[in-house]
Amino acid sequence: MATDRRAEVVWQGSLREGSGTIVPTTSGAIGEQPVTWVNRSEDAPTATSPEELIAAAHASCFSMSLSGALARAETPPTDLRTSATVTFQPGEGITKIALTVEGTVPGVEGEGFMQAAKESCPVSKALTSVPEITLEARLT
Repeated sequence: MATDRRAEVVWQGSLREGSGTIVPTTSGAIGEQPVTWVNRSEDAPTATSPEELIAAAHASCFSMSLSGALARAETPPTDLRTSATVTFQPGEGITKIALTVEGTVPGVEGEGFMQAAKESCPVSKALTSVPEITLEARLT
């Protein structure tokens, strides 16, 4: 069964001087959040950005996908901690995503964990146009 998720942004003003607000999403889990060009393009964020939201989506999707792959191999994880860092370069766009996952997985050795981690999540597939995506995976 397909599911639809929706988010809406209200933007006012020009790109550089304007600002926007993410209004509640389908689930309501992401409440109103401010967004501005300055927060997107400078390294002193006080509000969220599209790249921060992509990072959250990628990390959560990757964790779900890896958990599913490990469970199918009959080695479900005790825990997984995934981070995603999305690099945005004004004028170029998203230039890099660095994924790091650490996990406690009884019965799995390092090589098996890395193989399972390489299984793509739907968000990874959606981001294939990003020039560089790296993955670091390690057991704890």
